[in-house]
Amino acid sequence: MTADIRNFCIIAHVDHGKSTLADRLLHLTGTVPDRDTTEQILDSMDLEREKGVTIKASAVRMAYSAQDGQTYELNLIDTPGHVDFGYEVSRALNACEGAVLVVDATQGIEAQTLANLYSAIEADLAIIPVINKIDLISASPDEVAEDVGSLLGVAPESVIRVSAKDGKNVEAVLEAIVAKVPPPRGTVDAPLRALVFDSHYDSYKGVITYVRVTEGRLTPSESIHLMSSGVNVKPIEVGVFAPMMKPVSELLAGDVGYIATGLKTVHEARVGDTITSTIRPAPDPLPGYRTPKPMVFAGVYPSEADDYQDLREALEKLQLNDAALTFQPETSQALGFGFRAGFLGLFHMEIIQERIEREYDLDVVFTAPTVAYEVLLHEGTTTIVASPADLPDEGLVAEIREPWMTIEIITPTDYYGPIMDLVTKRRGIYRQQEYPAPHRVQLDYEIPLSEIIVDFFDALKSRTRGYASLDYQFLEYRADQLQKLEILVNGEPVDALAAIVHEKDAYHKGQRFITKLKELIPRQLFDVAIQASSGGRIISRANVKALRKDVLAKCYGGDITRKKKLLEKQKKGKKRLKMVGNVEIPQEAFMAVLSLEEE
Repeated sequence: MTADIRNFCIIAHVDHGKSTLADRLLHLTGTVPDRDTTEQILDSMDLEREKGVTIKASAVRMAYSAQDGQTYELNLIDTPGHVDFGYEVSRALNACEGAVLVVDATQGIEAQTLANLYSAIEADLAIIPVINKIDLISASPDEVAEDVGSLLGVAPESVIRVSAKDGKNVEAVLEAIVAKVPPPRGTVDAPLRALVFDSHYDSYKGVITYVRVTEGRLTPSESIHLMSSGVNVKPIEVGVFAPMMKPVSELLAGDVGYIATGLKTVHEARVGDTITSTIRPAPDPLPGYRTPKPMVFAGVYPSEADDYQDLREALEKLQLNDAALTFQPETSQALGFGFRAGFLGLFHMEIIQERIEREYDLDVVFTAPTVAYEVLLHEGTTTIVASPADLPDEGLVAEIREPWMTIEIITPTDYYGPIMDLVTKRRGIYRQQEYPAPHRVQLDYEIPLSEIIVDFFDALKSRTRGYASLDYQFLEYRADQLQKLEILVNGEPVDALAAIVHEKDAYHKGQRFITKLKELIPRQLFDVAIQASSGGRIISRANVKALRKDVLAKCYGGDITRKKKLLEKQKKGKKRLKMVGNVEIPQEAFMAVLSLEEE
């Protein structure tokens, strides 16, 4: 009976208590016995628990006996909280009819609260506002309720106030879900259409897709067809999450569950795809599917050359679970053999780096992150350049286009000035401002992605004492006066240190880079020249002085010509050494590019 089903998700800014509230709901409905409890039940990865951030979406079915005497089937879809995983959030929202909007009573409305709320409204979901953490001393639930009320156009008294940690008033959330979230639409008799809102790889059952059945019925005996990838497959198993995977005989319209497909890679069952029946296919897929595109690129190299094959295997295994991760082999003169990997954002890159180091016990070197540029050549063709070292010769390039983002910053009004200053320095263009609540301002800017991927968020937090929050979306590729900044050590260009910079920043960035490298490169037995080159000319230079042996120590007294002869001999030796000598560049030098921003 679809009338007894309620599909909902919980949306919130990072660290507003989304996973804690989900835990509390699981306990209240008896889905998880108290003795089996762990913190963040739905966050199964150690990394998720440590960072307090949901990285992978998950789903769980709960049975709830409401006050009206009826038992309802509640399907909770837990969404990732970080902005890098915005596409997964949008798919999870499309699998629901309602959303519980959680706002921290100490922090108030933040950037991702708004971004996720707008996505939920766009998906036409019933919104249930909840204020969490009312047990904290610093909580101001009345003020936050006023803000949330004015934002949603509801009375502040109707906003549910809970403490997910203590379990205070959480039952009111379940009652509100039953009362306000509409039952799923869609008939069992229509051709099968099911939305894939997440997937993971299981070494025994292959790819397990998390699905919301929109129309029709799904049985394990019937062959299914994935509409965007064109794959046909017979399911190994069909089931629900309770919260562990539990096989069932069928899933009907309105149900949320999983399909064990037996497929060997998540590329064949991407998030957002539509599953239909092979025998009786649906005429068209569910809307909103797109392929996740990597936005940030970095070189990944093993510290030991012997680990290259292990690193390839680690990346391949991670890719089984994460279709957004891309990689291809590349070679660097300084770092040897490695891979150029693409990530959704900086946080996604950090997660992959930690997983390689922890789960596969590999010591890896990540180069400074870069973005993908569109390069238009004079001959009329356009290529995508993910690594500055691959930029074609200047004479061939007509224009270079870089990715621009729209960003929303929500901050207390006191920090208006410092934020304006920060964004303007990073080539940001002011668009508009709004006041979502008293004493809080939302500033909208356009800014190049290359300016925000490194330390923009840290700078924003430090200038606003941690109060500002940030959300961003891709806007477009825009042409600008961009050029390649190359670093030469001993006359040899070091490809891993190359960067694409704006013409007006090339000189300052080159100078700062050279100053930094002079401190980091260890002294050799010969002079080492470090140069920055841009626009076809050397724009900065520094010398790392040689370590010199005192060859005159044994020469006391005697003629000056004896001393000159010894010094000349040393000079010749140094010259020969410089021709064959190799300069070791330490790992810190590759990350020095990250801290180039002016102090």
